[in-house]
Amino acid sequence: MALMITDECINCDVCEPECPNDAIHMGPEIYIINHDLCTECVGHYDVPQCRQVCPVDCIPLHPDFIETKDQLKEKYKKLTGKVAVD
Repeated sequence: MALMITDECINCDVCEPECPNDAIHMGPEIYIINHDLCTECVGHYDVPQCRQVCPVDCIPLHPDFIETKDQLKEKYKKLTGKVAVD
């Protein structure tokens, strides 16, 4: 499942550089996450890095983009050409 940034975002700029897939960018008012690029850091890290650094805890799972761990691994493979390791 892709992540999303809620309107509680304070635009602190710490999440964007942490995303290994470059899925986070500034939107019209707050940062947004491109669900096509978000793998919840599967293949890169054990936990989503944006959630680790967010000071206001405003990055929940996106209810409209439900994906299993296997689907996230496949997305990682398509984005990087590498196989995700557990």
